[in-house]
Amino acid sequence: MQTSVSVLSSSPPKNTNPTVTVATTARVHFGFLDPSGRTNEPFGSFGLSLDQPWTRLTLSHGDEEISSGPEAVRAARYLKTIAGAHGLDHTYRLEIAEAIPSHAGLGSGTQLALAVGAAFCTLEGLDVSPPGLAAQLGRGARSGIGIATFELGGAVLDSGPRDGTLPQLIARVPFPEDWPMLLIFDPEAKGLDGSEEVAAFESLPAFPEAERADLEARILERALPAVQQRDFAVFCDEVGNLQRLMGAYFAPLQGGPFTSKQVEAVIETLRADGVTGLGQSSWGPTGFAFAASKSDGEDLLKAARRADSSGALHFSLANARNQGAEIVLTPSGEEKNLGSTGA
Repeated sequence: MQTSVSVLSSSPPKNTNPTVTVATTARVHFGFLDPSGRTNEPFGSFGLSLDQPWTRLTLSHGDEEISSGPEAVRAARYLKTIAGAHGLDHTYRLEIAEAIPSHAGLGSGTQLALAVGAAFCTLEGLDVSPPGLAAQLGRGARSGIGIATFELGGAVLDSGPRDGTLPQLIARVPFPEDWPMLLIFDPEAKGLDGSEEVAAFESLPAFPEAERADLEARILERALPAVQQRDFAVFCDEVGNLQRLMGAYFAPLQGGPFTSKQVEAVIETLRADGVTGLGQSSWGPTGFAFAASKSDGEDLLKAARRADSSGALHFSLANARNQGAEIVLTPSGEEKNLGSTGA
């Protein structure tokens, strides 16, 4: 399913100065079906859209090029790229109110790129899908989770890239919003990114085809049906299984199954207490653990804080988000809410 990021059919009137605000949220990446990318069906990934943290930005035309706020430099590069792809050389005012933490394993780069691209296309009256934006902005080379969550939200499984095309959505299901997720942040650590990430993938051995096929079957036949049937135990077992395999595979590059030793210590304490749906998102360092209810989530949060002997970690409780990014056009002082991209 590909949904346009904008419902505009033509450019805004020249005598107005419209603004576009885009808000999108983080995603958790549970793991790849083939983390080596070397089987006949490379990569393929499973993940979930969250209701926090957010990236929020506003774009308008301006007399001079201005970018401000967190991640402003990277956002300005995305804006220049997308404008060049469409042959436009207008000047813009780009204001970023908040941004998903970078290098934390929460998909900040893809969400920032798609938010800038969506704002630009809405402002200029262009009709481009989220996958189209990702292609123009160089996102989604391995995982399509961030593209799918920007568009639709929910729990998603993608195919991985095929023959030079972006990953395609295989399955998407709404996720119970009363199953909170504990997020564990280590502000002193960061996951691999950019050229380091490319080199890391090239250095790892091939992943067995039989294991890739088994993971795909388990997600399609157990994990996603468990979400639909609200079977918390089965879902957590499957996430835990995928995380164990990913942790072992990437351990040589991370110094173990987790990027952050502090996060790992908390996760292992929770595991010893019987928590099964836990792990690290992408390259980390952000860790996560699921709870079956709001009260269980609050207990999990308290237990995690007690387990943090370093005192350096940050914690929060998030929930699933089952909608895509929010886009609001404000022309001539009158706000027009274009809704979520998947609406």
